[in-house]
Amino acid sequence: MARALYTLLWWIALPLLPLRLWWRGRKEPGYRRFVGERFGCYSSVLPRPTSAVVWIHAVSLGETRAVAPLIERIARERPDLSLLLTHMTATGRDAGRTLFGDRVVQVWLPYDIPFAVRAFMRRFAPSAGVLVETELWPNLAAECKREGIGLFLVNARMSARSAAGYARISPLSRPMLDSLAGVAAQTASDAQRFTDLGARDVVIVGNLKFDLAIPESLRALGREFRERFGEARPVWVAGSTRDGEETLILDALARADASELLPKGTVTIIVPRHPQRFEAVAALFRSRSIPFVRRSENKPVIDDTRVVLGDSVGELLAYYAAADVAFVGGSMLPLGGQNLIEPIALGIPTLIGPHTFNFAEATMQAVEAGAAVRVADASALIAEVGGLLRDRAQRDAMRAATNAFCAAHRGAAERLWTWLAPRLPMPTRVR
Repeated sequence: MARALYTLLWWIALPLLPLRLWWRGRKEPGYRRFVGERFGCYSSVLPRPTSAVVWIHAVSLGETRAVAPLIERIARERPDLSLLLTHMTATGRDAGRTLFGDRVVQVWLPYDIPFAVRAFMRRFAPSAGVLVETELWPNLAAECKREGIGLFLVNARMSARSAAGYARISPLSRPMLDSLAGVAAQTASDAQRFTDLGARDVVIVGNLKFDLAIPESLRALGREFRERFGEARPVWVAGSTRDGEETLILDALARADASELLPKGTVTIIVPRHPQRFEAVAALFRSRSIPFVRRSENKPVIDDTRVVLGDSVGELLAYYAAADVAFVGGSMLPLGGQNLIEPIALGIPTLIGPHTFNFAEATMQAVEAGAAVRVADASALIAEVGGLLRDRAQRDAMRAATNAFCAAHRGAAERLWTWLAPRLPMPTRVR
């Protein structure tokens, strides 16, 4: 009954879904491409695979990067398997194309409506499915169970807040979690929450994001950015900022100018989390008469320019690589935080705000290891940035701590493969 009511809500929303895609496509044209796939129509996809299909779902950019070690391992160890990669966001699909090219088949995951899910299953007939992090859909899970398709959740995380939400809808969430063939959790806390909510075969493998391999192309782009910003100028980046955080940071920067907290000539890079907000943040700069340069314009950053808008997709690691200090957004307001492992993996002294419930354990461990510093608010952020930019020895100490921290937590990809490999199909030809 719970799933029937859930499905009814999807049917009610169905006429609005194309309008939503069109609306999002105003600023991200990728949402207007292959719209039929969202509803189970895959007529534009290449002919059916002729070998067993392993399907991996990475909803967006972060999940696509995180699952890269697993995709590379499957391609290397089981080259006769066909790899199907699905996404829900345009940034995720773009990242998948950049990382894997034609080594995988890429499509949109259909909306969680029974007719669309069944059409997806008929078209690709996956032998196994792998969902990344917390991307769970009741009808999708039920259809996999009905078809006898092993569905695994990997790099799985479950915050206390999310667990409470799932518990409130247990008639819907418990059967969904019970239908999973296994869960590879990031931490012991995540594993316990999934078990309490009804998941079976739950193991702890760690966080795949610690095994992040930074592409040399992004490191090179980071060096190019640094030359453009000024090799001798102090540089810090506020990455993955969310709505409202830029205002807090700009207010704090204005106060910092009055008190000279930041070294002279400091360059501030602000990189909004969502591409559809690029223009809104640019308008915010203009409303405050702040001289700035947009990454998309490729203009030089002259001495009088102290702010750069990172209005590009897929280059966040390059911005981090170009910086002396990084702040990870989504944490200044109660939004749960974003992935702080990325700047830490690059050896960048990293700051986070008070709200990191989406990455609670990783944040706590990073702070305890000295690889990250938590700040209470935007004023404290600017004061900490200024202190680090002025103190080379402190930055070097944090860089050493980030390297040790990452080294201690690597290996999740190997542990995941050891657990998952026996559960994946052996290569067989299909009709």
